Formats: sequence, structure tokens, C-alpha cells
Amino acid sequence: MPSDMYANYTVPGLELEAGHKVADALQMRIHALNDLALTLKHAHWNVVGRDFISVHEMLDPQIDLVRAMIDALAERMATLGVSPNGLPGDLTEKRTWNDYPIGRATTSEHLAALDVVYSGVLSDHRAAIGTVGPIDPITEDLLITQTGQLELFQWFMRSHLENPSGELLTENIESAKEAAAAARRIN
Repeated sequence: MPSDMYANYTVPGLELEAGHKVADALQMRIHALNDLALTLKHAHWNVVGRDFISVHEMLDPQIDLVRAMIDALAERMATLGVSPNGLPGDLTEKRTWNDYPIGRATTSEHLAALDVVYSGVLSDHRAAIGTVGPIDPITEDLLITQTGQLELFQWFMRSHLENPSGELLTENIESAKEAAAAARRIN
């Protein structure tokens, strides 16, 4: 980040370098959650078929809460003395994941693909918890709370993808495109 992105302060009780390190770890979480919010809205607009209305309406509250998570992380970054970047160019330049590959598709296809998306976001959130935890318990707590909420959202989706024996349609699938294809084969 350019030097004008860093203030000459951080929160009391943290060294400047430590506060900035914690804030830097949050930047990719902001990018991931911004991407997730847009992806969820895209699915909300493009879901069709059986269970349309329940899935369509399930996604809006998730989008609202993910947007609130983004705001909380950006404000924490600013509090730590680092300017958050919410620009789409920075997100697309720095992201390490592929763009969501599903357009107009059935509820099962979108839910399967979104399950994989959530798994990626959650894995990275947990890694960020490991990074910031030893340095700043306040930021760690923020990420832990968000992770719990994101896991709940994923469970909502997985309830549509699980059979009565507890087998998950997306088990061992790592790409959203493959997950959607698996859902298409079953329905």
C-alpha cells in the first residue's frame, strides 16, 4: 500500500507496526466479503425454479449482514491507522479466487456453488483469525463473531444440499462450477 495509506498511530496498547499488520490482514477480508456480497446479490437476481422464493428471500438478509461485516472491518482498519480500500480494481487485482461462474440457474445449482464460495471465505477468515489473534484480541473477536455468522449462513444453504443420511451434495468439491454441475446432475 502507498505510504499515505498508513497513519502514524494505531490503537493504544499496540505497537505501530503490529496495529498496521493487523489492519493489513483485514484488507483481504474486506475484499472477500465485498465479493461475497456481490455474488450473493447476483445469485439473488438469477435464481430460478423450485424453491425460488425461499432462496431469493433467504439471500437478502445475508447480503445485508455481509455488508455490515465489511463496514465493521473497514472501520476497524481505520481505527488501527490504515486506510481501507473498497475499490473494485484493487479487489480484482488482489483476489486469489475465481469469479463466480453461475448465471441464470436453479436454486440447487446456486446453493451448491454458493456453498463452495462460503467454504473459501470461511477458510480464509479462520486463517486471518490465526494471524491477528496473537496480536490483537479485539480484532480476533470481530473476526470470530463474523465467522460464526457466516457459518450459520452456510448451514442455511447446506440444509438444501444435504440428504437425510447427512451426505452433502458438495462434499469434496472445490469449485463453484463443479458444485453447480453436481446439483444439475441430481435434479
